[in-house]
Amino acid sequence: MINKQGIWFLTLTSLALVLSVYYITMPNELLLTNNSNFNTENNTVDTVSNETVTIKDSELITSMRVELDNERTTLMNELQGKLSDKNLTVDEKNEVYEDLRYLSNIASLEETLERKIKDEFKLNSFVKIDGDIVEVTISASNHDKTLVVNIMKSLQEEFTEKKYISISFKDN
Repeated sequence: MINKQGIWFLTLTSLALVLSVYYITMPNELLLTNNSNFNTENNTVDTVSNETVTIKDSELITSMRVELDNERTTLMNELQGKLSDKNLTVDEKNEVYEDLRYLSNIASLEETLERKIKDEFKLNSFVKIDGDIVEVTISASNHDKTLVVNIMKSLQEEFTEKKYISISFKDN
């Protein structure tokens, strides 16, 4: 038999679980205000003067991420369409499935590398991996050679084989 205290505990725990799942799955757009002058550290409003649009570096990195995500989403949708094709053999479907896994792993690794740069060097970055080439774009005004070498060494630790790591800076 459950007593009153057990029922209250179960009710409150269930409520906390439901609310946490709700807030985790809620789109970010609902959490933002409708204020047109919305500014945060990573999101800034474009300034328009004399028909010229000035883009902040954090927006440049964000736009690079969005563009890459769109490309990958399109490619993944094509691969998923092939995966459901009845005319493909089992071996061809396995190859398509491996391509999907590879894209997913690359996206995860890029995110890990961006987080590593953010944690170790306190810099906003964009990482794109294409085969043996790792392209890193960093939003910083400091173009120090030792910083570049340290970032390259730190990123190379994540790979078992040698990668060509290219680092470019975009001024703040």
